[in-house]
Amino acid sequence: MIHHTHHQDHAHHSAHTHIVAHAHSSASKNSGPHKHKQHKSAQSKTHKAVTAKHVAKTSKKKAHHHTFNARAQANKPSHNHINVNKFTHTLAASARRKSTEKCAKHVRLALESAGANVTSHPVAAADWGHTLEKIGYRQISPAFDSPRKGDIYIIGRTRSHEYGHIAGYTGSDWVSDFKQNSYAVYSGNATYKYYRLI
Repeated sequence: MIHHTHHQDHAHHSAHTHIVAHAHSSASKNSGPHKHKQHKSAQSKTHKAVTAKHVAKTSKKKAHHHTFNARAQANKPSHNHINVNKFTHTLAASARRKSTEKCAKHVRLALESAGANVTSHPVAAADWGHTLEKIGYRQISPAFDSPRKGDIYIIGRTRSHEYGHIAGYTGSDWVSDFKQNSYAVYSGNATYKYYRLI
């Protein structure tokens, strides 16, 4: 009887061990793919988070780059940019008391000081219309009754003035190579062309 009981206990222990091992094996088989999926899902989430952060950072850099370029373009002076205040200040500062018959030179130097590119400019004041249009001026109807700062007018050639005349408005006076009392510096009939920055 004692031997039989020992044999039964051994058989019961073996069966229990087999069941536990089988259960453990089953649990391992069932939990393995599940854990793998969880790990894979976590990796995917991490990858997405890193990608999103990278995209956001890249977008921010691009936005900054575009903003920087826009600011650079805005601050960069154009080829024909003219600083009206600089133009009128230089024109007034270099004016003489009386005419030196160098009106075109004085207006040109004032325009250049203000940022205008007047290469291949004409010598005669009467021929400056095309050059003024190239640097941003437009011919308009004469507005001597309501001039604007920076306006320029040209008087065509006459019998007594073969080079014509040119002058700019400083905001208070018409000035060429001298401070004029008015725009009408020639006696008799004269042909005027009036220009304004547009």
